[in-house]
Amino acid sequence: MSWTGRKVLVTGADGFIGSHLTERLVGLGADVRAFCFYNSNSSLGWLDDAEPAVKKSLDVRLGDIRDARFVEEACRGVDTVFHLAALIAIPYSYTAPESFVDTNVKGTLNVLEGTLRAGCCRMVNTSTSEVYGTPSVLPIRETHPLQGQSPYSASKIAADKLCEAYHCSFKVPVVTLRPFNTYGPRQSTRAVLPTILVQLLAGEKEVKLGRLDPKRDLTFVTDTVEGFVKAAEVEDIEGEVIQLGIGRTVSIGELFEAACAALGAKAHVVQEQERLRPDNSEVMVLLSDPSKAKSVLGWEALVPLEEGLRRTAGWLEKHLHLYDPERYHQ
Repeated sequence: MSWTGRKVLVTGADGFIGSHLTERLVGLGADVRAFCFYNSNSSLGWLDDAEPAVKKSLDVRLGDIRDARFVEEACRGVDTVFHLAALIAIPYSYTAPESFVDTNVKGTLNVLEGTLRAGCCRMVNTSTSEVYGTPSVLPIRETHPLQGQSPYSASKIAADKLCEAYHCSFKVPVVTLRPFNTYGPRQSTRAVLPTILVQLLAGEKEVKLGRLDPKRDLTFVTDTVEGFVKAAEVEDIEGEVIQLGIGRTVSIGELFEAACAALGAKAHVVQEQERLRPDNSEVMVLLSDPSKAKSVLGWEALVPLEEGLRRTAGWLEKHLHLYDPERYHQ
C-alpha cells in the first residue's frame, strides 16, 4: 500500500517510540497529525530535535489524552490512529496509581470513542509485555493469561480489554500490538539500558541498579516502529493481539556486562534499594514467541542486541548533556 497522503494520527508523538514512529511515517509520505502533551512552552518533546522538514510537515495538536472532546477532534479526518500516549514508568505507578488509570485506561477509552465517532479505518493500540506478569509458560504467546503485578500493568490490561470490548461490541477496527522491551536512542533513564550506559559514559565506576537477575526480551526501536507500520498496512487483522519481540532473553546482569564490553569500561554494580520493585511485583522473565508477528504481519526483528546497544551508546554519547547520571528517574 502507499502511505503518500494518507492521514494518520500519532498520540504520544513527543515520546520515545512515538517520535521515531512519527519520523518514519513522514518519511513514508504520510500526512501526520502529531498529538503531543500540552505544555506552556509548546515543546514537542523529542520532536523538537527532528529535522526541520519533518517538523514543518506535521499537524501538531498539543493536548491531553484524558480530554475526551479534544481527542475526538484530533481523530476527525484521520484514516489511521496510532495510540502510544501513556504513562509507562512502573515505579511511579506505585506512587500515583490513579494517574495511570486516568491516562492509560480513560485515555484509551477516549481514543476508542474518537476512532469510532470519526469512522477511522484502523486503530493500532500499544500494549506491553508487562501485562503477562511473571509467566507460567515460556516462550510467551499472545494467549498467555494476563496478570497485573503493578498498577502500570493493571492499567494496560484494562486498556487492552477495552480495545477487545470495543471491537466485539462496536466493530472498532483496532489492532493491539504488544512490544517487549523496546530500547534505543531517546529512551529515558527510567529504563535499564540507558541507565547503565549513561552512568558508564559519565565515567562512573559504581553503577547503581536494582536487581540483576530479571530477564528481558529487548527490541531495538526501529524494529518496533516497523511493527507499527505493518500493523496499519496488513488487511483483515482487526481484533488481533500481536507481540513484537526477538525471542531471546538477556538478564540485567548480562546486559551490564555487554554494555561494559561495548564501551571498554571497567565498573561494578551497586544495588540501590529505591530501584527495587516489591518482591511480588517484579516480573522475573519476559520471553516472546515472535511467530505470530512473522506469520500475520511479515515482521521480525532485524537489529541484534549487540548492534542496537552500539547504536544506543553512540547516540547517548553525543547527547549526554541531556541526562543526569546521578539522578534516579522513576
